[in-house]
Amino acid sequence: MTFRGFLKTLSYILGIFITVLILSGISYLIIDGINKKSNVMDIGDYSPISTLVVPETPTYKSKFPFVDVHSHHWDMPVKDLSKLVTEMDSLNMAYLINLSGSGFGAFSGKQELMDLNLTKSLENINENYPDRFGVFLNLDLAKIDKPDFEKNNIMQIENAVNQGVIGLKIYKNLGLTLRDSRNIRVPVDDDRLSHIWETCAKFNIPVLIHSGEPKAFFDPVDKFNERWLHAREKPRSFRPSDKYPTFDQVMYEQEQLFKKHPTTTFINAHFGWYGNDLGRLSKQLSELTNVYVEFGAVINELGRQPSTARRFFEDYQDRILFGKDIYKMDEYYIYFQVLETDDEYIEYYRKRHGLWRLYGLNLSDEILKKVYYQNALKIFPNINPNLFK
Repeated sequence: MTFRGFLKTLSYILGIFITVLILSGISYLIIDGINKKSNVMDIGDYSPISTLVVPETPTYKSKFPFVDVHSHHWDMPVKDLSKLVTEMDSLNMAYLINLSGSGFGAFSGKQELMDLNLTKSLENINENYPDRFGVFLNLDLAKIDKPDFEKNNIMQIENAVNQGVIGLKIYKNLGLTLRDSRNIRVPVDDDRLSHIWETCAKFNIPVLIHSGEPKAFFDPVDKFNERWLHAREKPRSFRPSDKYPTFDQVMYEQEQLFKKHPTTTFINAHFGWYGNDLGRLSKQLSELTNVYVEFGAVINELGRQPSTARRFFEDYQDRILFGKDIYKMDEYYIYFQVLETDDEYIEYYRKRHGLWRLYGLNLSDEILKKVYYQNALKIFPNINPNLFK
């Protein structure tokens, strides 16, 4: 091809590209104009301002001091804790538990980094605010088929407890994405992990475990899925059946784990993803006395069924702990409002978690005290009780 021919071809291609670009722009403007004229919008953009006039009780501080048993601070080895403590004081949070004790090392596969992060986290706390924070250990379960897996885990737990660790956090990869050397999914109740739960029982530290995801994450993503917006914004959170086990399978495995190890104290994170089915969770708690629950990231489930949720809190007031999950100061306000008031039609702070409003449970002071701190003091005897006087 001659240079002139090349220029002619290039000019032709550019002409087509520009034409397509112009036509696409015109099409977009036409469609956008039609949508605006017809009041068509994306559900994610729809943000109606309620005309409902009812009493509101903004609650920026909990009625009683509380323990947050479910928080994540990956940078705790180097974190300036003074700012965090100031925020905690304003919320009336007496004690915070960092479940990510190994920092980002928990996902690196490098035990040395995990150990260093854990040690540095504990040093930072002990040098600055020893009475205000607790730290959980994390383990690398990907080494499940290594010859020294059991020996190393037992040693890790013992060393961590001696340093001041107060519990073990198990991430959701167990039961979902964790695979052994044969590329077989590791079930939540895999017997190769039994030594972990028994060692925790030996040292009297609880295991906070996150198994699975909300049930809607396992369902088809269609017009019937109440988490459709979540699927669009965070598609990787969903668990299609061709790649993952079913919700019921993961929940069954977790329940078997609890049954196999009755002397181990388990904290079932996120209400065990049964916040939408409290009858099922009631059955589990009534049968398994070694299990507690915390409501991190599921206050929106409880607030949409205030009567049912209130009865659940009354029935299991000795087994419920306060948990938030992702730390963001102003999001605690909704938790306080739902737990303490009888407010109606409360707007939740994250639309993709559910397109509904919340209602206050108006819990009694007796139940609030148990949920906020008394139940935590039973599980974590190292917490200074004077923080709650």
